[in-house]
Amino acid sequence: MKKILSILSSTLILFATLLSFNTVAKSAEFFTIGTGGPTGVYFQTGNAICKMLHKSAIAKEHGRKKGIDKAYRCTAPSTGGSNYNIGQIKDGEFQFGVAQSDWQYHAVNGSSKWEGKQFEGLRAVFSVHNEPFQIWASAKSGIKDFKGLKGKVVNIGNPGSGQRGTMEELMKAMGVDNSFFKSTTELTSSEQVKALCDGKIDAYGYSVGFPNGAMEQAATCAAKAKPINLTGGPVQGLIDGADYYAKAVIPAGTYTGQTSDATTFGVKATVVTSADVSEELVYLVTKAVFENFDDFRKQHPAFGPLEKKNMIADGLSAPLHPGAIKYYKEAGLM
Repeated sequence: MKKILSILSSTLILFATLLSFNTVAKSAEFFTIGTGGPTGVYFQTGNAICKMLHKSAIAKEHGRKKGIDKAYRCTAPSTGGSNYNIGQIKDGEFQFGVAQSDWQYHAVNGSSKWEGKQFEGLRAVFSVHNEPFQIWASAKSGIKDFKGLKGKVVNIGNPGSGQRGTMEELMKAMGVDNSFFKSTTELTSSEQVKALCDGKIDAYGYSVGFPNGAMEQAATCAAKAKPINLTGGPVQGLIDGADYYAKAVIPAGTYTGQTSDATTFGVKATVVTSADVSEELVYLVTKAVFENFDDFRKQHPAFGPLEKKNMIADGLSAPLHPGAIKYYKEAGLM
């Protein structure tokens, strides 16, 4: 009899445990933040946001106060980059994404690559770090400026990435197409450094905050690569013609062997969402980052200079999401 009671007791405990687990699993709401290549700052940005949300447990506390038995859990997978992320948000596959400020502008206005595909429902949440557009060239290539790319093997970036889009905008400003190069490749940001180090390409273009570990690898491997200067009339024309572009400088000494400043142009990394994403979720994500701000800035060196007042204004072309506005007003930032 005791043995039967013991078995029944164990069965009831197991049933209760499974029931509890099932309830928790059902109460959690999962969402996705699109990022970029695993070696880039976008990947770090998305995962830093998830970390702040999970650490703060704001969602869980908010749920109790509102009488909602659920918690938010996020994932931030590696993706193809800016335009891919915006496209996935538009299709409802992602709830958030990291995107260059220029592609946020083009998507919401239906210009450039977004002509005929305007995403009027795109909404801004906040901007993050500066992203200079950089062309890195191996030492043996002899490339010193854009003209030096003629007849070389150049990675222009994978389709759907911000780096590909910006490279094409630069090429257009320079009055060249793919025939200007010996050949082009469409490698992702995580593939291009190895290709440069292995001598398979001469140069690549990349929009990324600094310092960046992958760029340091390019500087210290056999390629002994450096960022080149992107200056002159066509580049200045890009800067003058769009609010989302600005002059950018990568200071000497940022990378091994970099003995002088590299002058270029750049954009902002931004976090975007859709008007269809709930006000509650956007509010909680925004609150998690801004109320753990010191910790967030420690997640990557590129986040160090961030200031809250600039993050809610700079580089944002799409309207702010109501959930973000709610938090900014609550925090006295608006």
